[in-house]
Amino acid sequence: MDIKERRIQNLFTVNEAHRSIWSALYERPELARILDEKIDVKEHPPTLEEKRFVHFLILHLRASFKARKYGMEFDDDAIALDISDFFSKPIPRVVWQWTKQFQDADFVQFVDTNSAHTKIENRV
Repeated sequence: MDIKERRIQNLFTVNEAHRSIWSALYERPELARILDEKIDVKEHPPTLEEKRFVHFLILHLRASFKARKYGMEFDDDAIALDISDFFSKPIPRVVWQWTKQFQDADFVQFVDTNSAHTKIENRV
């Protein structure tokens, strides 16, 4: 398999993992709060299942980040927009604030730089 074929296969693999994770959100209505922009996480903290789902997405994002560092091509603008949108929501933001202490410094910087959660934290 040549380099081009391997890159294409890797892209399909990443896309499949992404689809698989996000499919769980749509198949399990109890996870819908994750995308709720108005949830009060102090009054209604994230459930264990919600934390687990967000953590799986963070692990997937980290794997994609590492693959990008090793030469896999991604649309940086689209990734930045996805990160910004996802971590602007209260539940993902709370889970990220807890889990980032266990992540590599370069990955934390990548997420924090591309995330709007630091800019809108005062709104919640």
